[in-house]
Amino acid sequence: MQKNTITLTNNNTGETYEYNILEATRGPSVVDIRTFFKDTGMFTFDPGYTSTASCESKITFIDGGKGELRYRSFPIEDLATEHTYLETCFLLLNSRLPTKEELTDFDLEIRHRAFLHEGLRHLFNAFPDNAHPMATLSASVTALATFYNDHLDMEHEEEYLEMAHRIISKIPTIAAFAYRHSIGTPFIQPDIDLGFTENFLTMMRAYPGGKMHLSPNGHDKIKEVEIRAMDTIFTLHADHEQNASTTVVRNVASTGAHPYVAISSGISALWGRAHGGANESVIAQLEYIGSVENVEAFIKRAKDPNDNFRLMGFGHRVYKNFDPRAKILKGLQDELKAELNLDSELMAIASKIEEIALNDEYFVSRKLYPNIDFYSGVILTALQIPKSMFTPIFVIGRTVGWITQWIEFKQDKTSKIARPRQLYTGD
Repeated sequence: MQKNTITLTNNNTGETYEYNILEATRGPSVVDIRTFFKDTGMFTFDPGYTSTASCESKITFIDGGKGELRYRSFPIEDLATEHTYLETCFLLLNSRLPTKEELTDFDLEIRHRAFLHEGLRHLFNAFPDNAHPMATLSASVTALATFYNDHLDMEHEEEYLEMAHRIISKIPTIAAFAYRHSIGTPFIQPDIDLGFTENFLTMMRAYPGGKMHLSPNGHDKIKEVEIRAMDTIFTLHADHEQNASTTVVRNVASTGAHPYVAISSGISALWGRAHGGANESVIAQLEYIGSVENVEAFIKRAKDPNDNFRLMGFGHRVYKNFDPRAKILKGLQDELKAELNLDSELMAIASKIEEIALNDEYFVSRKLYPNIDFYSGVILTALQIPKSMFTPIFVIGRTVGWITQWIEFKQDKTSKIARPRQLYTGD
């Protein structure tokens, strides 16, 4: 069968170069320019990789124009509403949804692997009690490599799946411990009688002694709607194609570094306010706006090209339509508001901003729709999650995506160490 090709012409020399077009099963095809430098003596120039496919992947598909997101071909809407986070984890790792028996076995394994080595638990004492949980989380995941430094044989599926299950199960425990260390309260050990998401919320909220699954105010038990909401947030964050932190994980993987070191690098990349830290910035901005009466003035500032103020939580590097994850969280926010009788000032401010922006020509013409960060920050606040834990919760959800991407990279026989080139303009 004849391959589709593209021909490039150097207008200075008249030379032509032909390159194969690699067809995608979904989305844009790509031009295979692996021999471009050898052929032409030139590099391509693409700051931020806006038009560059860095790898071949079968994990996640995004169509930003249509507002479409799929894991292993499954629409995110179906996974977030009809399946649990652990089912989504199994899907990403195994390319299919689990049977009932497989899900039971997977769930039990994750519960039993949630405990930390005592040496790692004592490591928290070395961190300042005012350390941001993301810094503690990143350092602790790197330290995991010292406790599990065995060589991985990528020819044996059970070895890398064991490694993946271990990191997925331990990240919520490390995140909860990092938070409790930051506020000076005793650690709550994992409870094997609880499922993944309820266990995390319990380790965050509970007080020592007995089955007291309490929130910080001392009397509210964790509600089913709260567990479902957090589980949905984990699912929506599970993977997102070749974003900044995933690219970091793959690049570190290309050096042959330990997988947990690669994950730690991804955590550090995610911390940035332009990436995973954005939902924390959304809440900070809502608090800064202060009241519903101030919204219109800040909207006016956001539209003023001479004002440095930018509205957080709107627009996305990939989505030029409504972020499908944001649509799901919008519905979830409304459900929480009704079931938990929420009527906070922050939620009112967010709703007013949303109402104006979705009907304002300035935002609509620029395709500046609310993104996942706009809604997730408000929902996490409603779930009594402090701002410092917003990004660690993102980490918990994204860990399965990072480790799945790491596995896919390692299994790719054509993979090479990451080595971008540059346009040198110095002396």
